[in-house]
Amino acid sequence: MHCRLLPGVMSIVLVGCPAAFGAEVDAGWKLAVRDKDVEIYSRPHAASPLKEFKAVGPIDAPTYAVCAVIDDFQNYPKFMPSVTECQLIKRDGDSIVGYQRLSPKVCADRDYTLRVWKESWRAPNGLVFMSRWSPANEFGPPEKKGVVRVKLCEGKWLLEPEGITKTRATYSIYTDTGGYIPSFIANHVSLTGIKRLFAAIRNQVKDPKYTVGQL
Repeated sequence: MHCRLLPGVMSIVLVGCPAAFGAEVDAGWKLAVRDKDVEIYSRPHAASPLKEFKAVGPIDAPTYAVCAVIDDFQNYPKFMPSVTECQLIKRDGDSIVGYQRLSPKVCADRDYTLRVWKESWRAPNGLVFMSRWSPANEFGPPEKKGVVRVKLCEGKWLLEPEGITKTRATYSIYTDTGGYIPSFIANHVSLTGIKRLFAAIRNQVKDPKYTVGQL
């Protein structure tokens, strides 16, 4: 199955691969939140008060179905928290460019355009999907009055099979939400945003349309 991955980077508005749930791989990661659904790590970023975040959690669906949810970019306003507008700008070789506008309750609207690169490969127990993204605002709509343009947003999704019907999802993000939100507030609320992101994907993947015809 050919699957394009869009990031669904919900943490920004409020704000290789480990071998076992909650394992730390890269230097500097510290556990920030642990519950039954997701573990979130943070680490300082050089020359910035804003932290990088990495979240790892299980999803009760095969990787291709989770990929299909994340790929359902133009329907994000229907199921992703705070997303109010999405536009697929263009497909360009092995990447795609997409625009999103978000309307969080705690601050002014934010928007951004991202370029997303994707990869997939076969593992012993199923397909692995990965995407990474970086800003591409030069390809999106011009800045709008009353909407804060996010100019820094870099991250990655990694979807690894755990058996036939489960996925180990790893989400990494480093972003500056823009505007005048103090860094300690942005860092704190990012944790909540990441948990909401995982919850939205877990709920949406229950829709049979993401699995029918894909087996």
